Amino acid sequence: MMKALPIGIISMFYARPFGPEHLALLGRIRSAGLDFIELLVPEPGELDLGATRAGLEAAGLGVVLAARVNASRDLASSEAHAREAGIAYLRACVDAAVDLGAAIVGGPIFGAPLVFAGRAPAPVAEDERSRRVEHVIGGLKQAASYADSRGIKLALEPLNRFETDMVNTARQGVEIIRAVASPALALMLDTFHMNMEENDIAEAITETGPTLIHFQANENHRGFIGKGHVDWKAVARALAGIDYEGPITLEPFRRNDDRPGVPLAQWRPPARNEDADLADSVRLLKSAIAAAVLPS
Repeated sequence: MMKALPIGIISMFYARPFGPEHLALLGRIRSAGLDFIELLVPEPGELDLGATRAGLEAAGLGVVLAARVNASRDLASSEAHAREAGIAYLRACVDAAVDLGAAIVGGPIFGAPLVFAGRAPAPVAEDERSRRVEHVIGGLKQAASYADSRGIKLALEPLNRFETDMVNTARQGVEIIRAVASPALALMLDTFHMNMEENDIAEAITETGPTLIHFQANENHRGFIGKGHVDWKAVARALAGIDYEGPITLEPFRRNDDRPGVPLAQWRPPARNEDADLADSVRLLKSAIAAAVLPS
């Protein structure tokens, strides 16, 4: 049987941006049975880090950070200033993690944002592909060295083909991590992206082994767990098979308007209290984890 794992919720479930006025939600999050909140790394002026840490501690909540890259801070960029800004941003993320009491900063920290950053996908010549990968590895070496000096882990997240053209699969992520070769750089996975890009979600998890330190549990349509077609029993067995002990974040995005022409990729604030739906997701996931056993 698999040990209980910390389960948390992305801050965007409640508000984007998550500001000082939302700190009152931390107690409610804990009361819903969640162990931590995954905060987007606050941009300057969004949150007072000291007050936020005090609020987290008062609520008994842990915290994980999610980095936000864009074209102006992009390790894969052909522009030196954008690469330098990407490294500086990751260092700032590490500093924020220290101030907030977080141990992990995760996300597509390699950069190379696509559609949501306004850059359309296009063919890449082999010499340019190699240069971009070298830039990413070099930038991550610098960022990881700084993270290591401050006791923080960076978690590299593969994204689907519509959000990046650098790292789309767990195997590609592991390849970058091995090239960087830093104890401060590891892998995170998100089943929403894996549903599109992996041949087999459970098999991909198994192949990551000890590289995996953070996991995001999302349905294929990013709704509440149990409302889609992801096989959570198989996911839990795969996590048990690699002795995974890290945090698991839920990221249910709302799909409450199915009229034609309504963009599903647009974040929507809550229109009602969804604590019961969230609690159902937590129970389902905890049940799958508790029942997970290795194949005989």
